[in-house]
Amino acid sequence: MAFSVLLALAGSVAARPAAAPPLPQRMADTGGGTQLITAEAPAAGSTTGTVTWWNLRRGVWVKGGSTSARFGANGLAEGASRTQGTNTTPTGLYDLPYAFGIKPAPAGTVHPYRRVNDRSWWCQDNAARDYNRWVEPRPRDCRAGEAEHLIAYPTQYARALLIGFNYERPVRGRGAGIFLHVNGRGATAGCVSVPAAAMDRILDWVDPVRRPHIAIGTRSGPTAITRY
Repeated sequence: MAFSVLLALAGSVAARPAAAPPLPQRMADTGGGTQLITAEAPAAGSTTGTVTWWNLRRGVWVKGGSTSARFGANGLAEGASRTQGTNTTPTGLYDLPYAFGIKPAPAGTVHPYRRVNDRSWWCQDNAARDYNRWVEPRPRDCRAGEAEHLIAYPTQYARALLIGFNYERPVRGRGAGIFLHVNGRGATAGCVSVPAAAMDRILDWVDPVRRPHIAIGTRSGPTAITRY
């Protein structure tokens, strides 16, 4: 009897499916560095999901931490064809050029960090020379109605990371000012947001020497995070 029970237990263990590889191991690209942030939503219409940060150790991606996340009020859209003003978060794989904030950088921050002051704006004016750039002060060709006065968002921009969407060679009309920032009252206008404590942990963790990137996408479908 005991022998039969042992055989049955052995069979059930053998039949147990293997655990799925970590999310970054299943992605088409991770940016070539050893740090990665994944921002994953259940579906394209979702306004909430999960942000996780990962470390590559001896060829294996290991989770460093995870938190709840918010996305655009109208969900997520393919970054390569997104339209500005749609309140969608662009999917894709992006670098993280620098951090910024109204508050000082958390202790231990080594990523480039820029302090916001009352002259700091983010230009989103498609007709402006400095489209999708931090400007200080705001130039005449960047209309105030088409720019964000960063200091006017003390909660969201207390601390943040610039997401390199449409940044290196900006395409007019695709979108500007996409950040990973602290949660506001609800869904974002296209950014990714996380609780303040998680934002501080991420800034303490991120290291430019390790070439960090962020991948944004959905669990499945055309904008699946594994495609990027």
